[in-house]
Amino acid sequence: MFGGPPPPPSAEELRQQELLATATMYQFGIIATLLYFSPFAVDAVKKLV
Repeated sequence: MFGGPPPPPSAEELRQQELLATATMYQFGIIATLLYFSPFAVDAVKKLV
């Protein structure tokens, strides 16, 4: 509000932010897949015991 807008991010900062966003999306996909298959894994282990 006071002093104007912040300076735009540099090319290196943009690249780092893109890498972080990409890593976060991959992490989300892996965790979502593990959570989806976890009930099946628990069921399989219960049948073995």
